[in-house]
Amino acid sequence: MGTPSIRDRTILVTGGAGFIGSHLVEALAPHNEVRVLDDFSSGNREYLPETVDVYEGDVRDPMLLQRAARGVDLIFHQAAVVSVTESVDAPRQSNRTNVDAGLLVLEQARQEDARVVVASSAAIYGHPDELPVSETTATEPASPYGIQKLALDQYARRYEELYDLPTVALRYFNVYGPRQQGPYSGVISAFLEQARADEPITVEGDGEQTRDFVHVADVVRANLAAATTDAVGEAYNVGTGERTSILELAETIQSATGSSSPIVHQEPRPGDVRHSGADVSKARRDLAFEPQVSLESGIRSLVAEGERLPTDAAAIAMDL
Repeated sequence: MGTPSIRDRTILVTGGAGFIGSHLVEALAPHNEVRVLDDFSSGNREYLPETVDVYEGDVRDPMLLQRAARGVDLIFHQAAVVSVTESVDAPRQSNRTNVDAGLLVLEQARQEDARVVVASSAAIYGHPDELPVSETTATEPASPYGIQKLALDQYARRYEELYDLPTVALRYFNVYGPRQQGPYSGVISAFLEQARADEPITVEGDGEQTRDFVHVADVVRANLAAATTDAVGEAYNVGTGERTSILELAETIQSATGSSSPIVHQEPRPGDVRHSGADVSKARRDLAFEPQVSLESGIRSLVAEGERLPTDAAAIAMDL
């Protein structure tokens, strides 16, 4: 699939210095006027091209958001509290970022007549009773984070219906890739860190639980497609359509790093989703989305190139 072309637009990316947001900014910056709104609580200014305009501060600040969004054609709303644990510990605080700020973004988009692509999550499905998970699967989120992402997902789609605001919600599955870091960065980066240090690779439970791991370069492709599709007011799963067990993942990382780290099992995490995997047929149909980075090649490239992939967002930018 070719990467959708976005040129000569004025674009705001909230959370644009973070893991996914910075790759998106990198892809957009060569041919567009790009603005980033980020408080740098988890993002990194070094990820941003020099050409972007940075609005440093909280996405919940309506005056700052108004300045950052003035005259924009397109908003990618990536800013969020992404930790399930943090949402459980402080649901009101995370709600202010994950829901209240999302409403501010949608309202500001109405003022600017701007299209909005919002980052939703597979967490809205909770413990799915069918696999693969399609967009019509029942939504039973198991955490405040999942509830908050579901609220944003529904708000975005209703804004298209009620106010004719062009919106798309993208339901990310397990995203991985360069720049993923921090205590909530995901199992792949945790396993890589353990393997590189020749420490035990710790698998929770029996390791037979499965996930759909999607590379950040493919997530960028999905966002660009969502920004150009005629199928607005919709939600789309963003994954690969392939499930990998956590034990298989540990073995792949063990092999890719050449590590002598043993794989050890710990107590299972309470409430952990047993199986998760995306049905991406709707995104294939409406967005012409086709994931391109296999898990094995993604991991091997992360290991071999020190977190620089040949299919990363910089390469995507060359296609725009």
